[in-house]
Amino acid sequence: MPGRRLTRADRQQIAAGLAQRLSYADIARRLNRPSSTVSREVARNGGSARYRAELAQLATTHRARRRPRPPAPVQRTIEQLGPDPDATAAFVTDLTSALVETGLPRTAARVMACLFASESGSRTAVELAQHLQVSAATISHAVRLLERQDLIRRGRDDGGRRHRYFLDDKAGLRTVAASVAANQRLAAAALRGAELFGAETTAGSRLALAGGFLERLGDDLIRSAEKHWRDMVGDADTLTSHAE
Repeated sequence: MPGRRLTRADRQQIAAGLAQRLSYADIARRLNRPSSTVSREVARNGGSARYRAELAQLATTHRARRRPRPPAPVQRTIEQLGPDPDATAAFVTDLTSALVETGLPRTAARVMACLFASESGSRTAVELAQHLQVSAATISHAVRLLERQDLIRRGRDDGGRRHRYFLDDKAGLRTVAASVAANQRLAAAALRGAELFGAETTAGSRLALAGGFLERLGDDLIRSAEKHWRDMVGDADTLTSHAE
């Protein structure tokens, strides 16, 4: 039945479906479950490339043992503050997929989605590793990439020794900027190719057209993004002001 918990056999079927490169929808139909159940299960347990049925079963059993059930009044308060955990997990999965499509590596996208879904907009490295079920080294690599793009910033956990990672105040704007920067690198490569082949050749003309288009489009996107940001938050300190 769709409402029951996933069993060891269900997880083995999920692993087999992933090995066959089936979509989440196809796997869900085999299990007579919603696609969101499969996507959440895979996202919780390492993603499609790292999902292992036995490890997922052990992790689920471990979480069930260590998760204390809050008293009823506290539980009602938590439910009033936001969606239930399953709905939150589904949202994080959807947001991760959207961020991956902007060009972010999957683990970095999962970190960003996890921070967006946090009430404080911040988590420690340990918390990120626990939420994403990955190693500390994996988190370290992902946050370095995000810091280089100014999408997150690093601080200390209440004056202690642990690092805490915060969403940058302009994370939405900088996500657009990171996507545009990738296109701008492609534009620069195309324009270099146009010079190499020469404007009189068909290849050179093709590369010059593509490079010029991407370059202008990137400039327009940045200006438009900053204008909309200023209109929404009234912040005059935008990305191009730092570059000038």
